[in-house]
Amino acid sequence: MSIPVGISACVLGEKVRFDGGHKRNRFVTDELAKFVQFRPVCPEMAIGLPVPRPTIRLVQRENGERLVDSKGGELDFTEKMQAFADKHISGIQSLCGFVVCAKSPTCGMERVKLYIPNGNTVPGGTVGVFTQKLMTAMPWLPVEEDGRLQDPVLRENFVFRIHALHDFYQNVRSCLSLDAFVKFHSRYKFVLMAHSPTAYREMGRLVAGIKDWDLAEFFVEYRQQFMDALKKHARRSNNTNVLMHLQGYFKRNLTGEQKQELLGLIESYRLGHQPILVPLALIKHYLKEYPDPYLQLQTFLNPYPEELKLRYGL
Repeated sequence: MSIPVGISACVLGEKVRFDGGHKRNRFVTDELAKFVQFRPVCPEMAIGLPVPRPTIRLVQRENGERLVDSKGGELDFTEKMQAFADKHISGIQSLCGFVVCAKSPTCGMERVKLYIPNGNTVPGGTVGVFTQKLMTAMPWLPVEEDGRLQDPVLRENFVFRIHALHDFYQNVRSCLSLDAFVKFHSRYKFVLMAHSPTAYREMGRLVAGIKDWDLAEFFVEYRQQFMDALKKHARRSNNTNVLMHLQGYFKRNLTGEQKQELLGLIESYRLGHQPILVPLALIKHYLKEYPDPYLQLQTFLNPYPEELKLRYGL
């Protein structure tokens, strides 16, 4: 089943920008689109602005940040945009991620230009009106800008998070039970260890106390803690720790020479000489040769389709 992901329509290649153009992202349209179902939206067109249209900007005023026309600032679209955002977001609660257009006064995720009356900009900028509403209403949702997806680390993290959230919805939300939570959490043991050892320990205690919770409330709490943990990028040192744990499962099966080979590849990864794919490939080989039911279920080994080639640069 395709993963539902929201997206700024211009990033998908739709000609909806103020100048009649688009901001097509080739990774999004040529690679990621094979595995997700994009649900495009252009907030500016949704509130009735035409294509082409005069530009709009965010301006800091006494009554807060306002979305106004760039020419004179007399046309204020703030309330209209906020109302649209509230209505739209209420109907997309099943989404597993959202790709937004960078620098846009409606969709930008960070460092969007925020002007002050004298024409200067506020250092650090702000967040687009629509995306601010989105991230406030759905704080667990993976949200990323089109430009940042060019960074291999940010790209891998975002794609992994949308797959993980979809997995959570498919295997936990669809059959809310204590057993479903425990099985899901067990599959993500090494993922959590890699992304955040602190969250790994805290969530272990959370799951251990699940019987004290109402399951619907536990679902909300677990989802937030889980997605917060995955948002932290897996550091090389943490990944190395996970690889060492994984190789330990084969210590009774491998010869001394095989152990040294695997340890050498893990050390080479730790030093930054090899991508993580190299030791993982050998671990997967040994897992086929010496099957282990627990390891075979670990998401860390197969977090998303290999065709995306996201671990090649990690």
